[in-house]
Amino acid sequence: MSDMITLTIDGKEVQAKDGESILNVARANNVFVPAVCYLTRCSPTLACRLCLVEADGKQVYGCNTKVKADMNISTVTQNIEKERRAIMEVYDVNHPLQCGVCDQSGECELQNYSLYMKVDSQSYSIKDIHRPTAHWGVMNYDPALCIVCERCVTVCEDMVGSKALSTVKRDSDNIDKVFKDEMPKDAYAMWNKLNKSLIGYDADACTNCGECISACPVGALVSHDFQYTSNAWELKKIPAANPHSSDCAFLYYDVKHESIDNHATKKIYRVNSEPHYSTVNGAGRFAYDFENKVALKDKVAFSKALEAFKKAKNIKFNSYITNEEAFILQKIASKMGANLVNEDARRYQEFLKNYSKTSGKSLYSSKLSDVHNSNFVISVGSYLKSDLPNARYAFNNSVTMNKGSGLYFHPIADPIMEKIGKKGKTTEFIYHDAMVEESILYFVLYKFAKNLPAEVQEYIDSFKEMKTKTVVEEVKETVVEMVVDEATGEEKEVKKIVTNKVSKEVKYEYTKLVEAFGKDEKFLDLVDEMLVKKDSFSLMVGEDLITHPNAENLAKLCGLVDKFTQFNVVIIPSQTNTLGVAQICTLSCEESGFSVGYNVKADFELSALGDGDLDIPALNQQEGTYTNIDKRVIPTNAALGFNGYTLNEIANELLNEDVEYTIEYTAKLPLEKGYKAVAFDDLPNKFGNDQVEYRGYELTSSETLTQDTTKQIDVEKFILANDEILIYKANPINQFNEFTAISHEFKENLQDGIFFSKAMFEKLELSEDDKVKVTANNQELELFAFVDIQIDGDIPYVSTFMKNSPSNALFNTYRFSKAKVVKA
Repeated sequence: MSDMITLTIDGKEVQAKDGESILNVARANNVFVPAVCYLTRCSPTLACRLCLVEADGKQVYGCNTKVKADMNISTVTQNIEKERRAIMEVYDVNHPLQCGVCDQSGECELQNYSLYMKVDSQSYSIKDIHRPTAHWGVMNYDPALCIVCERCVTVCEDMVGSKALSTVKRDSDNIDKVFKDEMPKDAYAMWNKLNKSLIGYDADACTNCGECISACPVGALVSHDFQYTSNAWELKKIPAANPHSSDCAFLYYDVKHESIDNHATKKIYRVNSEPHYSTVNGAGRFAYDFENKVALKDKVAFSKALEAFKKAKNIKFNSYITNEEAFILQKIASKMGANLVNEDARRYQEFLKNYSKTSGKSLYSSKLSDVHNSNFVISVGSYLKSDLPNARYAFNNSVTMNKGSGLYFHPIADPIMEKIGKKGKTTEFIYHDAMVEESILYFVLYKFAKNLPAEVQEYIDSFKEMKTKTVVEEVKETVVEMVVDEATGEEKEVKKIVTNKVSKEVKYEYTKLVEAFGKDEKFLDLVDEMLVKKDSFSLMVGEDLITHPNAENLAKLCGLVDKFTQFNVVIIPSQTNTLGVAQICTLSCEESGFSVGYNVKADFELSALGDGDLDIPALNQQEGTYTNIDKRVIPTNAALGFNGYTLNEIANELLNEDVEYTIEYTAKLPLEKGYKAVAFDDLPNKFGNDQVEYRGYELTSSETLTQDTTKQIDVEKFILANDEILIYKANPINQFNEFTAISHEFKENLQDGIFFSKAMFEKLELSEDDKVKVTANNQELELFAFVDIQIDGDIPYVSTFMKNSPSNALFNTYRFSKAKVVKA
């Protein structure tokens, strides 16, 4: 961590990290400096130049000037005010006067700054050029409203890592030379660029996350389904958390009445976020209308539900629930003597248990914010783009913003991931065979571990060998030559330095572990180059490891990495509250007998989709908490009402309790698992200007007894027959579950089936709307075949996001399966 220094801003003495930008230091200390183009977590673009300040008597830009000890900064001077006023006038030149219908009106930064700078007249003008609107994926772009601040470009590159947006040239008239002489220089420079530019879009690179919409300070980028549906000031902002993935990113549900004729019924019009502090993926942003609409309570169904729980042998559920729901299900199961069945969370629970045997910690050591701040990151066993987009964002941020390096290990080739960093220099993407994940973790231990247990070190050493290679070195030597002095005609000695290239044989250490994932000496050399000046290390591991046949050994290896290397480890939860369920519940395998399902198919089913025996509220209709990937207990609020029964009401009857609200259980979550006795209404839910997250609280990790035993690699790679391929269980980006599937944004063009790279699709001679027969795991299914232009290689993936998807039967526990695929 950089040393803390003292400096002065507008006469106020403040503390800051040495090397932080003036603008971020000012914001952290609640000193206002205007800036349209700069997002707190992104790199500066100098597009707007409004952040001018005076530092030690010199005018500089706050966004890209680093603070120094004892620096004296003034945020306002007469000349700075003149520049800022001129800049805002330029932004207002030819800007359409349509604030009355613009979707951003009321929360538009152009409006706000024009008022703040008291722009009440216009000094500049130029002929306008027609710039047609465009429809891009989930959004509309209006270049006439665009001020080319480049926030969308920087958030797409620095935070998301897709690089789908860029600044491109456009036709325009030249600015009158008179203005160059008369205008403040920064205002002119800004206008000269603005006048020639607009934003370009690469559809093949876009992942439809919508973060650019949130980042846009004006109305240039708008969700196509929100445009012209509501004034911003009519919307009530409900602070909540992403219900679809384990990042549980902060978001707002923007809510108001459904129509003029129906004021009683509320509707979510859009999701908004805080791009300065948090990134929301596409599912969180666009899959918001999945509420369960129930007219009234069904007393008969409620009575049947009580009887079902009383005779249940199994209570089955998934991890798309709150901590409070998980806690209630645990109480009911304990009282009724039923098994709690959740395979997703049970496997994760087992993985954590085995991880703790070697790490000595009950929880993994890191979090996504640590990955963001690291400068060397490795990802193993997670299809980041789809499994958890926010983990991909963290990987990208580490490489892009921290001048870091990264290794991405996965069998499926991913062109979107390859947009991160400079391939072969700051990033390397290793597309290995399935089943070799143990070798990868043993390699990490080989390369980075110190003081390993003797038996582990001995096993790693068994892969070592000494090799010899020829290297060419430049050798400098001094030679003496006799030359004739032209002036005297006499000979004299002159010394010259001559460089010669000399070949020689050198010995070096090599490990055959790299051969398991298709690499050689060049890879080892590249890793060494990547490690130069790196001092903060993160390892992310995912569901491929958790479902692996050797998951126990992989978990222990991850624990060893945590304990004996500099790496901090993140174990990615596969569903929204997988970690919370794993902490709160005692989970078992399903046994024969009567089953109750909570959003899962069973003999009696409680469902938030309205397709079960008793309706229950969806996650956007509930107050409660999640335990997210950062091990934080995160609050979420109900955006919409629910007229049916809740799990809490069922618990009251079965447990003979009188709890009015489900959130009364928030303070009762198990203390022995790291939770705190904090009431729901006392949980903070905000970010500070100092970039600190004040949301909920972090779970307390406890020390555990270590057992340093791991197994040797004893799982062989898949051996494929000539007519077999590997298939992989994964979902299209932004599809996580049955709730994202029913949202209006993703329902219209819903794709559920098997997804091939373009090359593989053509190799199998498939066409649009074709079906294929997939035979795997002793099952045969007919699936629709699709092309995913954002993957390469020969391994297709099979989607399972639909409720009770039959495609799950094609897999055992591991996400990879041997399959025969033929055209139906």
